[in-house]
Amino acid sequence: MLLGTVLVLLLFGGAGAASAHAALRSTDPGDGTVLKSAPRDITLTFTESVGLLDDSFRVLAPDGKRLKVTDAGHGRGGSDTARVSLPAELAQGTYTVAWRVVSADSHPVSGAFTFSVGKPSPATVIPDTGPTEDPATESLFNMGRYLAYLAVALLIGTAVFRTACRPPEPFRLNRLLWAGWGTLLGSTVFLLVLRAPYESGAGPTAAFSLKAFERTLGTRPGEALLVRLALLLVAWFFVVRLLRLGEERLSRAWQAAGGALAVGLALTWAAAEHASAGIQVPVAMTSAVLHVLAMSVWLGGLAALLTLLHRAPSQLPAAVVARFSRLAFASVTVLVATGVYQSWRGLGSWEAVTGTTYGHLLVLKLLAVTLLLAAARLSRQWTGRLVTVAAKTESKSAVREEVPEPAVRERVPERVGGPPSAPEPAPVTAGPAAPAYRHGLRRSVLAEVAVGVVVLVLSTVLSGTLPGRAQADAAEAGPATGGLPAASVTDVPFAVGGATGKVQIALDPGRTGDNSVQAIVYAADGGLATVPELRLSFTLPAKEIGPIDAGLKNKGGYWGTNDLTLPLAGDWRMKATIRVSDVDQISVTKTVRIVG
Repeated sequence: MLLGTVLVLLLFGGAGAASAHAALRSTDPGDGTVLKSAPRDITLTFTESVGLLDDSFRVLAPDGKRLKVTDAGHGRGGSDTARVSLPAELAQGTYTVAWRVVSADSHPVSGAFTFSVGKPSPATVIPDTGPTEDPATESLFNMGRYLAYLAVALLIGTAVFRTACRPPEPFRLNRLLWAGWGTLLGSTVFLLVLRAPYESGAGPTAAFSLKAFERTLGTRPGEALLVRLALLLVAWFFVVRLLRLGEERLSRAWQAAGGALAVGLALTWAAAEHASAGIQVPVAMTSAVLHVLAMSVWLGGLAALLTLLHRAPSQLPAAVVARFSRLAFASVTVLVATGVYQSWRGLGSWEAVTGTTYGHLLVLKLLAVTLLLAAARLSRQWTGRLVTVAAKTESKSAVREEVPEPAVRERVPERVGGPPSAPEPAPVTAGPAAPAYRHGLRRSVLAEVAVGVVVLVLSTVLSGTLPGRAQADAAEAGPATGGLPAASVTDVPFAVGGATGKVQIALDPGRTGDNSVQAIVYAADGGLATVPELRLSFTLPAKEIGPIDAGLKNKGGYWGTNDLTLPLAGDWRMKATIRVSDVDQISVTKTVRIVG
């Protein structure tokens, strides 16, 4: 219940444009510059290396029409640049350049800027048009990322707990182990399929494009996901071997193989996120791998321990809890060391702690980690009490067994009128304290797991947020980021025939000339909904133009078109007609600003 709540809040409660590691350092031509002659190329320079998409550049002419440009490539500066060549002759006026690339840590980043040839176009305005990513694709992709982090913790942590802590009746952890393996496999396939539309900002149905999928396989994030799939297929044999052994221990060769698999899985995260870009990449990669492994051993081990405490608390020996306590302490030590290094690497200065989103998230994570350490300390105290009780019990049992029978009989006086007899020895037990200690341990471990899930989710959010160091580098280079997103997003609520929800309409680029439209229907609960018909028309009352039918077509999951032409700037009335049944439909009108 807690896990589902946290995921829903963080996935859907803050849907917005995802920040990324790469930041735009400079543009050539510069943003807002007026040139005497037309440039031959457009070059962008970033704070780190970037990957290019098939549609990385969209150049709009002064009349709003899109120019035909060459395929995007890297400039002379290397992989941290992106360049495209323009047509030989450009008309006088202001040009808008919208760009979208993929940073080295696998997250897409986009923006726009303008330049003018000869003189600026009259009344040129850069609109603030909202988020660039398709909200459905972004939410689904983030869900896959969160599930992958949780699954790798379950898989590695449960396997290490079974091997190192040697619990009795380890079959009780079989479902947990398979759940980790299966969820990680499914989430990896899901991320691989959804990678192309996530990078391009398209809707989920774009995942069925074979060409886009082939391009994904050639990128570093795609290759990392493929390697993860291959490692999981090998890990299947390891899991089967572990389950067949029962309470027997793995041989050293199998333990070494399992350790290598765990390191390989952790590398697939380090190779595709912040550690793979920026400063001190080898050290950062090593730190990231250790961080993922320590997190998995601790949180996954906590889940395994909680499972045993819940199903058979009285049958769990104190020695098992003590072994995990030592293992968890080592994991916490590694987490603290690697976390301090990664914080320094990501922030770069004290000012970034309070002045950047990355710093704010990091403070929240540190607070959560503090609570986690407090819960862990309480668990260690309960563990110590259990071990003490167990030691006393074993000591009393040993003393009872060593007392010779004759000595006992000598101390018992003979009964009158009968043969001497010895009293029955009282059974030695742990007393009423042991169940209470196990109950306290179960509660403290549950608290650890709850706070640990929050820490894990915050870590995932941090992996997709612009680090303070990169933000400072971009700021020092000057105001070159140009903040024009690629689409204008308007929400159109509706309620008719017992159906309620909203239509989210994205108009790209929201300027005069050619535009594309993408409309997604959401139900009242926020889930995707289908309707038999959706129509969209545009009217400009000031010039008595329209209505212009957008001609939306059902694309299978959303409605869209690429053939909408709006000839003039102004406040257009956008009329959406939603039909939910054969007899129920409603029309809602919204005003959208179209600029020249």
